[in-house]
Amino acid sequence: MPRQPIVSSAHLVSQRGAALSEAEFALIMASNAFSRWIVRCMAAAGQPDLSSLDVLILHFCAHRQREKRLSDICLMLNIEDNHIVAYGLKKLVKQGMLSTRRQGKEVFYRATEAGTAACEAYREVRERCLMDAFAEIGTSEDKVGELASLLRAISGLYDQAARAAVSL
Repeated sequence: MPRQPIVSSAHLVSQRGAALSEAEFALIMASNAFSRWIVRCMAAAGQPDLSSLDVLILHFCAHRQREKRLSDICLMLNIEDNHIVAYGLKKLVKQGMLSTRRQGKEVFYRATEAGTAACEAYREVRERCLMDAFAEIGTSEDKVGELASLLRAISGLYDQAARAAVSL
């Protein structure tokens, strides 16, 4: 018996696209699982009131301890709607996790000591809850690195396809 692809939208499956439909379903499941994980990991780290986007924004603002602009954050997270990122930034500033600095019309964001501490606590929870699980299923650093490269390439293909769809 041939293997049946596991898909969420059978009406999209074609002769050429069965594997892609299966991969898209896996991306949906992985994306939702990852979002749920980062919210719960940050809650376990002591910050229960953050959305998944808030957590991503905080981590990026803490990255390399450099100031970031709204446009930098949107570009890095591949988000077109800067309003939802601006809302997250405002929330994180209000909670004391980020600080701001104005230079002309630009606003720069940086993780505060509280934001950095939250990121460090997140890392400790991540190490305890996730890293051993990856080791148990035999996932090496090389395999995860290959997956990351493939996902970045796929992201580029979807971005290119989105631009093409706009022109139709």
